[in-house]
Amino acid sequence: MPPADLARLAQLAHEAPLRVLLVNAGEPGSLTWSGLYQPLRLAARLLGPQRLLVDVRGPDEFAFDALCHWHLVLLVADESEAAQKPASSRIVIERARAAPFWGGVGAGVLWLADAGLLGGVRAALPWALYLDVDTNADHAIFTPHLFEIDGNRLTCCGGAASIDFALTLVELVYGVTLQAQIKETLCVDRVRGMDERQRVALQARFGALQPKLSEAVTLMEANIEEPLSTDDIAGLVGLSRRQLERLFKQYLGSLPSRYYLGLRLQRARQLLLDTNYSIVQVGLMCGFSSGSHFSTAFGALFGNTPREERQRKLNG
Repeated sequence: MPPADLARLAQLAHEAPLRVLLVNAGEPGSLTWSGLYQPLRLAARLLGPQRLLVDVRGPDEFAFDALCHWHLVLLVADESEAAQKPASSRIVIERARAAPFWGGVGAGVLWLADAGLLGGVRAALPWALYLDVDTNADHAIFTPHLFEIDGNRLTCCGGAASIDFALTLVELVYGVTLQAQIKETLCVDRVRGMDERQRVALQARFGALQPKLSEAVTLMEANIEEPLSTDDIAGLVGLSRRQLERLFKQYLGSLPSRYYLGLRLQRARQLLLDTNYSIVQVGLMCGFSSGSHFSTAFGALFGNTPREERQRKLNG
């Protein structure tokens, strides 16, 4: 997320109270709903109503609610409920857009995309819904990440990622201390960041939609230690370099080389946290022949050095 977006979110802490509305368009007991609602509800309880109010409305109730002023509105439904778009969805979406920050979780992301409101925006759509996107709608930049914050639009793929999304919002607005209190209450050991990907095979995400893209990413994932060049990958999948770059830009919001670098760094981070390989070994295993290049690239993506990342494991 660009620093400007982070700064804008952090400013919400000065609202007294900050008013957050969750429009529940699905089953209240779903994993998506529970993962999002419980951390925010606990944050509101710990901060008190003078600082944070988290409210819930059904779609019809929100569509005709007299109260218009919300700071953040999220349209929430599990991915399995995508076909159950509320009859009042057009009014609900228009009202949600009146808030300074707004977005969707799970199937709510699909409904926003189909309404043409995510054109050019990085959005985290549940992988299972990629084929349900209206191809006539404005093109969103769907990423494989757990959640995205792009300007004033927030999206999350839902499911178990909802709790990571909610806890990240708590940290961005109110700080790590409050987040730690909620993590302890909910027995959450680690909050996954927005740069982490939905854990599902690439073939499932893109196989039918863009088989060449799926093939290219599979090649990248199979060649972490000895990375291929963009030209090599393009040739192996039967595309020109320009065609490959166009596919990556449209569906993953990144150039192939940058996406590949992200895969290698994600793998490095996993090895730093889950194994006892030395930092030098981890760098070599992820295709970095220079320790300084590894450290610089790692810091640019994650905001800390490989050594600091390893220290997190030791401190934990």
